[in-house]
Amino acid sequence: MTVGRKWSAPKSELLVPFDGSFRIDAAPTSPSRELDKAAVEAARRERTLEIYELQRKLYADNRYAALFVFQAMDAGGKDGTIRNVFTGVNPAGFQVSSFKAPSDEELDHDFLWRVAQQLPERGRIGVFNRSHYEEVLVVRVHPEFLEGQRLPNLDLETIWSERFESIRSFEKHLAENGTIIVKFFLNVSFQEQTRRLLRRIDKPTRNWKFNPGDVKERERWPDYMHAFEEALNETSRPWAPWYAIPADNKPYMRLQVARIVHETLESLGVDFPKIDEAARLALAECREALERQ
Repeated sequence: MTVGRKWSAPKSELLVPFDGSFRIDAAPTSPSRELDKAAVEAARRERTLEIYELQRKLYADNRYAALFVFQAMDAGGKDGTIRNVFTGVNPAGFQVSSFKAPSDEELDHDFLWRVAQQLPERGRIGVFNRSHYEEVLVVRVHPEFLEGQRLPNLDLETIWSERFESIRSFEKHLAENGTIIVKFFLNVSFQEQTRRLLRRIDKPTRNWKFNPGDVKERERWPDYMHAFEEALNETSRPWAPWYAIPADNKPYMRLQVARIVHETLESLGVDFPKIDEAARLALAECREALERQ
């Protein structure tokens, strides 16, 4: 049995089913009850400390790579969630890759090429802030972007199903070779996005984050929701699951992500390598030699 099939996704009511039954209009964007913000933040900090310890073991074990993918609408909370959940992890075993509009070099390759360059090595945690899913989300809402990709056999009737098939095969290949893949859709509501965008305008320290194009893009909200729903249904699989995280309440969102990250790493059973008796005797000799110096 391959590595990818041995691993099981953490159980959660937020897990996107593998049978194509996910409906975005039925997915919550906020917790179902009032929460104690201080208690939620304390629980998140505890999970973050546990992630730090598990990352050290993952790095020492050096058999698995862990890839966490974050997708959301603008102002969905990707940056803050990544920063809070992974605070304190050892930079030697951790990397974040952010994907914006593709460069000319990236457009000269297939759409998976640029993310393949940023995959984490064994023993490392990798985070994708946006990802290859932009090609079935933003590009699907704006198919005119395909013109810049210079595809030789472009067929708008089949390209999305072909890309879903490519993504599934790509992720399954990674899973079968030791990369654990978990994907987060931070599900923010239209109303909460409005509030956050207004805050970026009203607060000088956040002005730099505001993109005037986001206002125009909100007119396509139904198209984006359709694209997200289909992408999650087509690509949530046991070896690369999606979790639809309610994102209107930031502390709650971060706690849910931290819990799933923690359970993912814990499920691998990684630990610091044990040495055999011969190596232990060699260490004892080295200790004696050091003490004599």
